[in-house]
Amino acid sequence: MYGAPYTGQAKKMLLLGSGELGKEVVLEAQRLGVETVAVDRYAHAPAMQVAHRSHVIDMLDGEALRRVIEAERPDLIVPEIEAIATQTLVELEAEGYMVVPTANAARLTMDREGIRRLAAETLGLPTARYAFADSLEELKAAVAEIGTPCVIKPIMSSSGKGQSVCRTPEDVEHSWNYAMEGGRAKKTRVIVEEFIRFDSEITLLTVRSVSGTTFCAPIGHIQKDGDYIESWQPHGMSDAQIQEAQQIAGAVTEALGGWGIYGVELFLAPDRVYFSEVSPRPHDTGMVTMATQDLSEFALHVRAIMGFPIPDVRLLTPGASYTLKADRDSRDFRIGGLEDALAVPHAQVRVFGKPETKPGRRMAVALASADRVETARDRAKQAAHSLRLEYITRSGSDERA
Repeated sequence: MYGAPYTGQAKKMLLLGSGELGKEVVLEAQRLGVETVAVDRYAHAPAMQVAHRSHVIDMLDGEALRRVIEAERPDLIVPEIEAIATQTLVELEAEGYMVVPTANAARLTMDREGIRRLAAETLGLPTARYAFADSLEELKAAVAEIGTPCVIKPIMSSSGKGQSVCRTPEDVEHSWNYAMEGGRAKKTRVIVEEFIRFDSEITLLTVRSVSGTTFCAPIGHIQKDGDYIESWQPHGMSDAQIQEAQQIAGAVTEALGGWGIYGVELFLAPDRVYFSEVSPRPHDTGMVTMATQDLSEFALHVRAIMGFPIPDVRLLTPGASYTLKADRDSRDFRIGGLEDALAVPHAQVRVFGKPETKPGRRMAVALASADRVETARDRAKQAAHSLRLEYITRSGSDERA
Protein backbone atom coordinates (compact mmCIF):
# COMPACT_ATOMS: atom_id res chain seq x y z
CA MET A 1 0.00 0.00 0.00
CA TYR A 2 3.00 2.31 0.50
CA GLY A 3 2.91 5.02 -2.12
CA ALA A 4 -0.26 3.77 -3.81
CA PRO A 5 -3.27 6.05 -4.30
CA TYR A 6 -6.65 5.23 -2.86
CA THR A 7 -8.38 3.13 -5.51
CA GLY A 8 -11.86 2.68 -4.07
CA GLN A 9 -14.66 5.19 -3.64
CA ALA A 10 -13.79 6.81 -0.31
CA LYS A 11 -16.85 7.08 1.91
CA LYS A 12 -15.33 8.25 5.18
CA MET A 13 -12.36 10.52 5.93
CA LEU A 14 -10.90 10.98 9.42
CA LEU A 15 -8.96 14.21 9.91
CA LEU A 16 -6.25 14.35 12.59
CA GLY A 17 -6.02 18.03 13.49
CA SER A 18 -8.95 20.34 12.96
CA GLY A 19 -7.59 23.85 12.43
CA GLU A 20 -8.32 26.32 9.65
CA LEU A 21 -6.56 24.21 7.03
CA GLY A 22 -8.44 21.09 8.06
CA LYS A 23 -11.71 22.99 7.87
CA GLU A 24 -11.16 23.65 4.17
CA VAL A 25 -10.15 20.01 3.59
CA VAL A 26 -13.40 18.86 5.22
CA LEU A 27 -15.47 21.19 3.03
CA GLU A 28 -13.76 19.98 -0.15
CA ALA A 29 -14.25 16.33 0.85
CA GLN A 30 -17.93 16.91 1.54
CA ARG A 31 -18.33 18.45 -1.92
CA LEU A 32 -17.33 15.05 -3.28
CA GLY A 33 -19.78 13.22 -1.05
CA VAL A 34 -17.38 12.04 1.66
CA GLU A 35 -18.42 11.58 5.29
CA THR A 36 -15.98 13.52 7.48
CA VAL A 37 -14.82 13.02 11.07
CA ALA A 38 -12.67 15.70 12.73
CA VAL A 39 -10.28 14.99 15.63
CA ASP A 40 -8.27 17.43 17.74
CA ARG A 41 -7.00 18.02 21.26
CA TYR A 42 -9.63 20.69 22.00
CA ALA A 43 -13.37 20.99 21.42
CA HIS A 44 -15.08 23.22 18.83
CA ALA A 45 -12.00 23.43 16.60
CA PRO A 46 -12.67 24.98 13.16
CA ALA A 47 -12.97 21.70 11.21
CA MET A 48 -15.23 20.24 13.91
CA GLN A 49 -17.75 22.98 13.16
CA VAL A 50 -18.32 21.66 9.62
CA ALA A 51 -17.53 17.93 9.94
CA HIS A 52 -20.23 15.31 10.36
CA ARG A 53 -18.77 14.15 13.69
CA SER A 54 -15.83 14.95 15.94
CA HIS A 55 -13.67 13.55 18.74
CA VAL A 56 -11.48 15.28 21.33
CA ILE A 57 -8.37 13.29 22.27
CA ASP A 58 -4.66 13.70 22.95
CA MET A 59 -3.34 12.71 19.50
CA LEU A 60 0.09 11.96 20.96
CA ASP A 61 -1.59 9.18 22.95
CA GLY A 62 -1.27 6.17 20.66
CA GLU A 63 -3.90 4.12 22.48
CA ALA A 64 -6.48 6.93 22.34
CA LEU A 65 -5.69 7.47 18.66
CA ARG A 66 -6.13 3.78 17.90
CA ARG A 67 -9.46 3.61 19.76
CA VAL A 68 -10.95 6.42 17.68
CA ILE A 69 -9.69 5.01 14.38
CA GLU A 70 -10.87 1.49 15.14
CA ALA A 71 -14.27 2.82 16.19
CA GLU A 72 -14.69 4.96 13.06
CA ARG A 73 -12.93 2.63 10.56
CA PRO A 74 -12.29 5.41 8.00
CA ASP A 75 -11.31 4.81 4.41
CA LEU A 76 -8.75 7.62 4.66
CA ILE A 77 -6.76 8.90 7.65
CA VAL A 78 -5.64 12.47 6.92
CA PRO A 79 -3.10 14.11 9.30
CA GLU A 80 -3.37 17.90 9.40
CA ILE A 81 -0.78 18.61 12.10
CA GLU A 82 2.62 17.22 13.15
CA ALA A 83 1.85 16.33 16.77
CA ILE A 84 0.44 12.84 16.26
CA ALA A 85 1.48 9.41 17.57
CA THR A 86 3.07 8.51 14.25
CA GLN A 87 4.22 5.05 15.36
CA THR A 88 0.56 4.17 15.82
CA LEU A 89 -0.11 5.40 12.29
CA VAL A 90 2.70 3.17 11.00
CA GLU A 91 1.12 0.19 12.77
CA LEU A 92 -2.37 0.99 11.50
CA GLU A 93 -1.10 1.38 7.94
CA ALA A 94 0.49 -2.08 8.19
CA GLU A 95 -2.89 -3.39 9.30
CA GLY A 96 -4.54 -2.09 6.14
CA TYR A 97 -5.60 1.48 6.92
CA MET A 98 -4.83 4.20 4.35
CA VAL A 99 -2.77 7.04 5.87
CA VAL A 100 -2.33 10.20 3.77
CA PRO A 101 0.09 10.57 2.14
CA THR A 102 1.78 7.67 3.98
CA ALA A 103 2.49 6.87 7.61
CA ASN A 104 6.20 7.07 6.84
CA ALA A 105 5.82 10.60 5.47
CA ALA A 106 3.94 11.63 8.62
CA ARG A 107 6.66 10.04 10.78
CA LEU A 108 9.58 11.62 8.93
CA THR A 109 8.11 15.11 8.79
CA MET A 110 6.85 15.07 12.38
CA ASP A 111 10.29 16.15 13.53
CA ARG A 112 12.84 18.33 11.82
CA GLU A 113 15.65 15.85 12.31
CA GLY A 114 14.07 13.12 10.21
CA ILE A 115 13.28 15.32 7.24
CA ARG A 116 16.57 17.25 7.36
CA ARG A 117 18.63 14.05 7.38
CA LEU A 118 16.54 12.68 4.49
CA ALA A 119 16.99 15.84 2.42
CA ALA A 120 20.65 16.54 3.13
CA GLU A 121 22.21 13.15 3.86
CA THR A 122 20.09 10.73 1.80
CA LEU A 123 19.04 12.87 -1.15
CA GLY A 124 22.00 15.26 -1.18
CA LEU A 125 19.81 18.36 -1.51
CA PRO A 126 21.28 21.79 -0.73
CA THR A 127 20.41 22.86 2.83
CA ALA A 128 21.81 25.15 5.48
CA ARG A 129 24.53 23.59 7.64
CA TYR A 130 22.96 22.13 10.77
CA ALA A 131 23.60 20.34 14.06
CA PHE A 132 21.43 18.87 16.83
CA ALA A 133 21.56 19.32 20.60
CA ASP A 134 19.87 17.62 23.56
CA SER A 135 21.00 19.99 26.30
CA LEU A 136 22.04 23.58 26.85
CA GLU A 137 25.70 22.56 26.94
CA GLU A 138 25.39 20.66 23.66
CA LEU A 139 23.59 23.67 22.16
CA LYS A 140 26.44 25.98 23.14
CA ALA A 141 28.89 23.64 21.40
CA ALA A 142 26.66 23.42 18.30
CA VAL A 143 26.34 27.19 18.06
CA ALA A 144 30.11 27.52 18.33
CA GLU A 145 30.44 25.06 15.44
CA ILE A 146 27.76 26.59 13.18
CA GLY A 147 28.53 30.20 14.08
CA THR A 148 26.27 33.18 14.72
CA PRO A 149 23.84 34.33 13.70
CA CYS A 150 22.06 30.99 13.51
CA VAL A 151 18.48 29.73 13.80
CA ILE A 152 17.46 27.48 16.69
CA LYS A 153 14.24 25.46 16.53
CA PRO A 154 12.62 22.68 18.54
CA ILE A 155 12.73 19.34 16.74
CA MET A 156 8.94 19.40 16.70
CA SER A 157 6.75 22.50 16.76
CA SER A 158 4.22 24.28 14.58
CA SER A 159 3.58 27.84 13.41
CA GLY A 160 7.11 28.88 14.34
CA LYS A 161 6.64 28.20 18.07
CA GLY A 162 9.96 28.03 19.90
CA GLN A 163 11.99 29.27 16.91
CA SER A 164 14.47 32.11 17.33
CA VAL A 165 17.52 33.70 15.75
CA CYS A 166 20.56 33.40 18.00
CA ARG A 167 22.71 36.42 17.14
CA THR A 168 25.49 36.11 19.71
CA PRO A 169 26.82 33.37 22.03
CA GLU A 170 25.16 35.26 24.89
CA ASP A 171 21.74 34.54 23.31
CA VAL A 172 22.11 30.75 23.45
CA GLU A 173 20.47 30.21 26.83
CA HIS A 174 17.49 32.39 25.90
CA SER A 175 17.07 30.48 22.61
CA TRP A 176 17.24 27.16 24.47
CA ASN A 177 14.57 28.22 26.97
CA TYR A 178 12.38 29.60 24.19
CA ALA A 179 12.66 26.33 22.25
CA MET A 180 11.73 24.31 25.32
CA GLU A 181 8.62 26.45 25.82
CA GLY A 182 7.53 26.22 22.18
CA GLY A 183 8.30 22.58 21.39
CA ARG A 184 5.71 19.83 21.32
CA ALA A 185 5.62 16.25 22.57
CA LYS A 186 8.01 17.01 25.46
CA LYS A 187 11.03 16.83 23.16
CA THR A 188 14.19 18.49 24.48
CA ARG A 189 16.14 18.10 21.23
CA VAL A 190 16.73 21.14 19.04
CA ILE A 191 18.19 21.82 15.62
CA VAL A 192 20.72 24.60 15.01
CA GLU A 193 20.80 25.91 11.44
CA GLU A 194 23.22 28.15 9.62
CA PHE A 195 21.63 31.55 8.94
CA ILE A 196 21.18 31.61 5.16
CA ARG A 197 21.42 35.05 3.56
CA PHE A 198 18.49 34.71 1.19
CA ASP A 199 16.69 37.14 -1.08
CA SER A 200 13.28 35.58 -0.44
CA GLU A 201 11.58 32.41 0.75
CA ILE A 202 8.85 30.53 -1.06
CA THR A 203 6.45 27.64 -0.75
CA LEU A 204 6.28 25.37 -3.77
CA LEU A 205 3.03 23.41 -3.51
CA THR A 206 3.72 20.02 -5.05
CA VAL A 207 0.86 17.66 -5.89
CA ARG A 208 1.36 13.92 -6.31
CA SER A 209 -1.62 12.18 -7.91
CA VAL A 210 -2.53 9.49 -10.42
CA SER A 211 -1.86 12.17 -13.05
CA GLY A 212 1.78 12.51 -11.96
CA THR A 213 3.58 15.29 -10.10
CA THR A 214 2.23 18.82 -10.59
CA PHE A 215 3.70 22.09 -9.30
CA CYS A 216 1.63 25.15 -8.45
CA ALA A 217 2.99 28.62 -9.19
CA PRO A 218 5.51 29.58 -6.48
CA ILE A 219 4.14 31.35 -3.40
CA GLY A 220 6.21 34.08 -1.78
CA HIS A 221 5.74 34.74 1.91
CA ILE A 222 6.94 36.75 4.86
CA GLN A 223 7.35 35.16 8.28
CA LYS A 224 7.79 36.64 11.72
CA ASP A 225 9.20 34.45 14.47
CA GLY A 226 8.84 31.48 12.12
CA ASP A 227 5.12 32.01 11.50
CA TYR A 228 3.68 33.37 8.29
CA ILE A 229 2.19 36.85 8.17
CA GLU A 230 1.42 37.26 4.48
CA SER A 231 1.79 35.33 1.24
CA TRP A 232 1.36 36.03 -2.46
CA GLN A 233 1.22 34.12 -5.72
CA PRO A 234 3.00 34.05 -8.08
CA HIS A 235 6.40 34.95 -6.68
CA GLY A 236 8.83 36.26 -9.28
CA MET A 237 11.57 33.75 -10.11
CA SER A 238 13.93 33.13 -13.00
CA ASP A 239 13.43 30.06 -15.18
CA ALA A 240 16.62 28.58 -13.71
CA GLN A 241 15.34 29.10 -10.14
CA ILE A 242 11.98 27.53 -10.98
CA GLN A 243 13.70 24.53 -12.53
CA GLU A 244 15.98 24.09 -9.51
CA ALA A 245 13.08 24.51 -7.06
CA GLN A 246 10.97 21.93 -8.89
CA GLN A 247 13.88 19.49 -8.95
CA ILE A 248 14.32 19.79 -5.17
CA ALA A 249 10.58 19.55 -4.47
CA GLY A 250 10.19 16.62 -6.83
CA ALA A 251 13.06 14.71 -5.22
CA VAL A 252 11.91 15.12 -1.62
CA THR A 253 8.23 14.36 -2.33
CA GLU A 254 9.17 11.32 -4.42
CA ALA A 255 11.22 10.03 -1.48
CA LEU A 256 8.33 10.57 0.94
CA GLY A 257 5.85 8.93 -1.44
CA GLY A 258 2.09 8.77 -1.33
CA TRP A 259 -0.53 10.94 -2.95
CA GLY A 260 -1.63 14.42 -1.92
CA ILE A 261 -0.24 17.93 -1.68
CA TYR A 262 3.11 18.79 -0.11
CA GLY A 263 4.15 22.27 0.99
CA VAL A 264 7.88 22.49 0.19
CA GLU A 265 9.60 25.53 1.73
CA LEU A 266 12.68 26.87 -0.05
CA PHE A 267 15.16 29.75 0.31
CA LEU A 268 16.09 31.71 -2.80
CA ALA A 269 19.67 32.84 -2.23
CA PRO A 270 21.93 34.65 -4.70
CA ASP A 271 23.97 31.51 -5.35
CA ARG A 272 21.28 28.80 -5.41
CA VAL A 273 17.96 27.45 -4.10
CA TYR A 274 18.09 25.81 -0.66
CA PHE A 275 15.68 23.27 0.81
CA SER A 276 14.20 24.36 4.15
CA GLU A 277 11.25 22.22 5.26
CA VAL A 278 8.34 20.19 3.89
CA SER A 279 4.82 19.50 5.16
CA PRO A 280 2.87 16.50 3.79
CA ARG A 281 -0.39 18.42 3.78
CA PRO A 282 -1.84 21.79 2.73
CA HIS A 283 0.35 24.68 3.82
CA ASP A 284 -0.73 27.81 5.69
CA THR A 285 0.89 30.09 3.10
CA GLY A 286 -1.15 28.24 0.47
CA MET A 287 -4.41 29.72 1.71
CA VAL A 288 -3.78 32.33 -1.00
CA THR A 289 -4.76 29.67 -3.57
CA MET A 290 -8.39 30.15 -2.53
CA ALA A 291 -8.19 33.47 -4.40
CA THR A 292 -5.75 32.64 -7.20
CA GLN A 293 -6.19 29.14 -8.63
CA ASP A 294 -9.02 27.24 -10.30
CA LEU A 295 -8.42 24.50 -7.71
CA SER A 296 -7.28 25.57 -4.24
CA GLU A 297 -4.60 23.59 -2.42
CA PHE A 298 -7.42 21.98 -0.42
CA ALA A 299 -9.34 20.85 -3.50
CA LEU A 300 -6.09 19.52 -4.97
CA HIS A 301 -5.29 17.59 -1.78
CA VAL A 302 -8.69 15.92 -1.62
CA ARG A 303 -8.71 15.02 -5.31
CA ALA A 304 -5.23 13.55 -5.09
CA ILE A 305 -5.76 11.45 -1.95
CA MET A 306 -9.01 10.06 -3.33
CA GLY A 307 -7.25 8.85 -6.46
CA PHE A 308 -8.95 11.28 -8.83
CA PRO A 309 -7.09 12.79 -11.82
CA ILE A 310 -5.63 16.30 -11.80
CA PRO A 311 -4.97 17.14 -15.46
CA ASP A 312 -3.50 20.56 -14.65
CA VAL A 313 -3.61 23.49 -12.24
CA ARG A 314 -4.41 26.96 -13.54
CA LEU A 315 -3.36 30.23 -11.95
CA LEU A 316 -6.33 32.47 -12.72
CA THR A 317 -5.07 35.71 -11.19
CA PRO A 318 -2.31 37.10 -9.00
CA GLY A 319 -3.37 37.24 -5.39
CA ALA A 320 -2.28 37.62 -1.77
CA SER A 321 -3.21 36.73 1.79
CA TYR A 322 -2.65 38.56 5.07
CA THR A 323 -3.40 37.22 8.55
CA LEU A 324 -5.23 38.58 11.60
CA LYS A 325 -3.56 37.50 14.83
CA ALA A 326 -4.54 37.76 18.47
CA ASP A 327 -2.41 39.48 21.09
CA ARG A 328 -3.80 37.95 24.29
CA ASP A 329 -5.68 35.04 25.86
CA SER A 330 -9.46 35.31 25.76
CA ARG A 331 -12.59 33.22 25.34
CA ASP A 332 -14.88 36.22 25.12
CA PHE A 333 -14.26 38.06 21.88
CA ARG A 334 -15.60 38.78 18.43
CA ILE A 335 -14.10 39.80 15.11
CA GLY A 336 -15.21 43.20 13.89
CA GLY A 337 -14.48 45.31 10.85
CA LEU A 338 -15.88 42.85 8.30
CA GLU A 339 -17.85 45.54 6.50
CA ASP A 340 -14.72 47.65 5.97
CA ALA A 341 -12.59 44.66 5.00
CA LEU A 342 -15.09 43.47 2.41
CA ALA A 343 -15.33 46.98 0.94
CA VAL A 344 -11.76 46.53 -0.37
CA PRO A 345 -11.94 45.66 -4.09
CA HIS A 346 -11.71 41.92 -4.83
CA ALA A 347 -11.17 41.05 -1.19
CA GLN A 348 -12.42 38.02 0.73
CA VAL A 349 -12.25 37.12 4.41
CA ARG A 350 -12.08 33.73 6.12
CA VAL A 351 -12.93 33.81 9.84
CA PHE A 352 -11.62 30.56 11.28
CA GLY A 353 -14.04 30.24 14.21
CA LYS A 354 -11.45 29.28 16.83
CA PRO A 355 -13.06 29.21 20.30
CA GLU A 356 -10.35 31.19 22.06
CA THR A 357 -7.51 33.58 21.33
CA LYS A 358 -3.88 33.25 22.34
CA PRO A 359 -0.96 35.60 21.70
CA GLY A 360 0.10 35.18 18.09
CA ARG A 361 -2.75 32.83 17.18
CA ARG A 362 -4.18 33.22 13.67
CA MET A 363 -7.89 34.00 13.90
CA ALA A 364 -8.73 35.02 10.32
CA VAL A 365 -7.15 35.70 6.95
CA ALA A 366 -7.88 38.29 4.27
CA LEU A 367 -7.49 37.30 0.62
CA ALA A 368 -7.36 39.59 -2.39
CA SER A 369 -6.77 39.38 -6.12
CA ALA A 370 -5.58 41.95 -8.66
CA ASP A 371 -3.85 42.27 -12.02
CA ARG A 372 -0.50 42.68 -10.24
CA VAL A 373 0.91 40.94 -7.18
CA GLU A 374 1.86 44.27 -5.60
CA THR A 375 -1.72 45.54 -5.83
CA ALA A 376 -3.08 42.26 -4.44
CA ARG A 377 -0.69 42.49 -1.48
CA ASP A 378 -1.80 46.05 -0.75
CA ARG A 379 -5.46 45.01 -0.89
CA ALA A 380 -5.00 41.96 1.33
CA LYS A 381 -3.10 44.01 3.89
CA GLN A 382 -5.73 46.76 3.83
CA ALA A 383 -8.53 44.24 4.31
CA ALA A 384 -6.71 42.46 7.15
CA HIS A 385 -5.96 45.74 8.90
CA SER A 386 -9.64 46.62 8.66
CA LEU A 387 -10.43 43.58 10.77
CA ARG A 388 -10.13 43.84 14.52
CA LEU A 389 -10.41 41.58 17.52
CA GLU A 390 -12.88 43.00 20.04
CA TYR A 391 -12.32 41.57 23.50
CA ILE A 392 -15.25 41.64 25.91
CA THR A 393 -14.21 42.75 29.38
CA ARG A 394 -15.88 41.67 32.62
CA SER A 395 -17.71 44.96 32.76
CA GLY A 396 -19.25 44.19 29.39
CA SER A 397 -17.35 46.87 27.48
CA ASP A 398 -15.34 46.22 24.32
CA GLU A 399 -11.57 46.44 24.23
CA ARG A 400 -10.25 46.51 20.68
CA ALA A 401 -6.94 45.29 19.28
